[in-house]
Amino acid sequence: MSTEDKTLEQRPVAAEGEAKSPPPAKPSAPPAKPAAAKTAGQTAGQTPGQTRTVGGKTTEGRTAEAPMSKMRRRVVWACIWGFLAANFLMLLRFFLPRTIFEPSNSFRIGFPQDFAFGVDTKFQQQYRIWVVRNAERLFVVYARCTHLGCTPDWKASEAKFKCPCHGSGYDSEGINFEGPAPRPLDRAQVALDPEGQIVVDVGRLYQQPKGAQTQFNDDGAFLRV
Repeated sequence: MSTEDKTLEQRPVAAEGEAKSPPPAKPSAPPAKPAAAKTAGQTAGQTPGQTRTVGGKTTEGRTAEAPMSKMRRRVVWACIWGFLAANFLMLLRFFLPRTIFEPSNSFRIGFPQDFAFGVDTKFQQQYRIWVVRNAERLFVVYARCTHLGCTPDWKASEAKFKCPCHGSGYDSEGINFEGPAPRPLDRAQVALDPEGQIVVDVGRLYQQPKGAQTQFNDDGAFLRV
């Protein structure tokens, strides 16, 4: 066999050897990203409402912050409306008339038979009067000292009215007998209504000035009993 024939026989073997050679190695995978980059990627792609960690601190998502924002807005608007309402009420009160309501000067105190002989003090605190009844008359004494306007006290043990301010004294019918009082206590107008009750009017007073004619015997100054 010639040298050329040997060469031809060896070529298929070389080709077969080449076919059986191992495949080329695959390229190696790219290096892994740093942990910080991965964390940032997770944060950027995080859905709202999830808890996330940034810089070692845990924060809530937008879903948790939404109710707090609504509550803050409601509180702010409530304060604003409250402030406006208060100013409106003050403005309205400025234009309203300032009226002082005083109790009526005329009132009922009951029937004549409700009062025994002597001095009845049950209306002193409410109406500033005493009801006095004797054998012939029933009249109402206005509880105001004729000196400087203080309210005297009824001293049952001494049977007299005594002013605590300057010591003026009055007997059981209001006639002055001691102290600086210039005249007896005034008496209020009394009358009977259709039902027979006593109606007192402290807006109409009867006096007995010193050295002048008395008004205690005028009609309306007393009731006959």
